[in-house]
Amino acid sequence: MNKIVDFLKEKRNNTKEQSLCLHKNMKKVKGHYHCQDCGKRLSLKEYYKLKKTKESLPEQNLTFEEPTSDFYSESQIDYERKIKMSDSKALQDPVIKEKYERLKTLEKWFRDYETDFTEQKKTIELLKNHGIGLTIDNVKYREIRDLYLRYNKYHRHSYQNMVIIFLAIIWMEIKDTTNIRIDEFIKVSKELGHKINKKMITNAMLKVKRTENLIQQKKSIPELEKEIKEKIKLVFQKDINTIPFEEVKEFFQSTSEFEKMKITMQLNADKILQQITYEAIHSLNYKAFVAGLIYYIGQMFENRKIFTQNLIEKYTKFSSTTIRKKFHTLIDLLGEPQKFQL
Repeated sequence: MNKIVDFLKEKRNNTKEQSLCLHKNMKKVKGHYHCQDCGKRLSLKEYYKLKKTKESLPEQNLTFEEPTSDFYSESQIDYERKIKMSDSKALQDPVIKEKYERLKTLEKWFRDYETDFTEQKKTIELLKNHGIGLTIDNVKYREIRDLYLRYNKYHRHSYQNMVIIFLAIIWMEIKDTTNIRIDEFIKVSKELGHKINKKMITNAMLKVKRTENLIQQKKSIPELEKEIKEKIKLVFQKDINTIPFEEVKEFFQSTSEFEKMKITMQLNADKILQQITYEAIHSLNYKAFVAGLIYYIGQMFENRKIFTQNLIEKYTKFSSTTIRKKFHTLIDLLGEPQKFQL
């Protein structure tokens, strides 16, 4: 009984002492504020009320410790554990998880572009295997890689811009030797998760060309002319070889006869290009020009029904209207095909 009485007296004295204490030294301990002089515990509301009193009565010279985050009041291990837990909860949201995975992929792009080129090569393989008939051999792959690394040597970009530049370089390297349209290429790129459109890829190609022009020495007109004509010959050969013998077998007795005609057409194309000036071809769409050139040379043979507009349209993927326009362009440059002298 005496112990209880003593405890109540002590408590009453402590309460009296606390009521007289000015609470000069406050410290936060486990989410509450304790006076270091009298030991009284204050709630958050009482703490801020006392803080206002301090501001209105600066002569009391009260000192306060500003509240700190629970993360930093604990050990480093606990802090890291809480961060991992919050990340794990966020990743359960499908939208956040998708963004997180995309950021990880782009981070790999940024990290690998000067090392093993893994992510870029993976994208090329995905494009090739997506069912649009994209063909990129080892030589073309090396050209794409060298151009991309050369560009990044002189420029620093955000991850997303690096992806756009890479896709633009791929298109620059394949556009003259493929029947795939740019719209198909962009559609597949979007399906692979890359945000890109025709305007973005066009602007990216211009940036790459400007960089190449700064790096390389300026070429003379004869060199540019030779380069353009070599590209035209390459596309011509590719388009001719895509036409199967089954499509024209009624006009030939054997496959070898058709192969000889294709060789003759390539020789004729070479002779025709020798008579065309640089000014006439420097701004042409190579693939469309080749479609018209195939039709023009086909009209030079005795049987002009072998290489029809419909056949050329089927294997070059250019419309009959485009083929006719390029055909008439060649007539303006060279004259009628039946009267043209090789």
